[in-house]
Amino acid sequence: FAAQRHVLTYMEDAVSQLLENREDISQYGIARFFTEYFNSVRQGTHILFREFSFVQATPHNRASFLRTFWRCFRTVGKNGGKYSSICCYLLTAQEYHCLLQLLCPDFPMELTQKAARIVLMDDALDCLMSFSDFLFAFQIQFYYSEFLESVAAIYQDLLAGKNPNTVIVPTSSSGQHRQRQPPNDCNPLEGVEASLFYQCLESLCDRSKYSCPPSALVKEMLSSVQRMTFYGFLMALAKDQGINRALGALPDKGDLFLDPAMDQELEKLVAQVSGLSVSGPASSSADTANMPVRNSPRINSPWKPLHHRRKMDAESEGSNEETDSSEN
Repeated sequence: FAAQRHVLTYMEDAVSQLLENREDISQYGIARFFTEYFNSVRQGTHILFREFSFVQATPHNRASFLRTFWRCFRTVGKNGGKYSSICCYLLTAQEYHCLLQLLCPDFPMELTQKAARIVLMDDALDCLMSFSDFLFAFQIQFYYSEFLESVAAIYQDLLAGKNPNTVIVPTSSSGQHRQRQPPNDCNPLEGVEASLFYQCLESLCDRSKYSCPPSALVKEMLSSVQRMTFYGFLMALAKDQGINRALGALPDKGDLFLDPAMDQELEKLVAQVSGLSVSGPASSSADTANMPVRNSPRINSPWKPLHHRRKMDAESEGSNEETDSSEN
């Protein structure tokens, strides 16, 4: 159970975080730190602003990152934009990559480009994509990254007429993503025999230690066609709602822009901001004194380590004192 749930990975990370921030943690206790840490793991917020090597370290981390990306930026697809007549913004791969970097500063561009190629099926990565198209393609590319690397190698072997019995399974660290040469899918008549392709993929799923789509769903997908191209297969994976439900990170496409819990929180924030705007300068100081004091939780910047932030805060306080003295 511990190995399946990657408990050791989270224990090592928790201890590392504890040692790195021990001065701050000592103020409220180690027990409280571990409680809050594993609560964040359970809620899926533990991946926020973390390094990519941690974000992709476990299937739970990957699913949490996908869910967080959807919840944070679903309004990109919900709001109307100047480039679209169907009430959604269309963005390029580079722009989606910028959104990903807001959550994970060192997120590799290579993964974003691979996800974009699933949608575009060519090298025109400057083309515009809808949020839903990119999100579901990105989900497949990010969550099943190692599986797709092996699928690409198998596909190339089948195209070349080589023996596909030797299944290539990535053995390197999952944090290292190799360059994948895009198979030639330009001619729609090209491709490989779907039944033989599935036999190879079934063997891959049985051997692989990485996450793979459910074999039954892959079989159902490939049994409906005689031949299949590589990017046609990736697009079919991205569009398959059964695979999406099995993965469990994102809602169905029809519910993609619905998130009642998040909408409720946003409505509360808007109401609070509106209330502050209504009570302008004419409000008396007595009314201001009676307003409840809210201590906003401090969100640590992903761009600086904790000890560097404390140093900057101290310098900032010193500069304020100098400014006050100069004014006097």
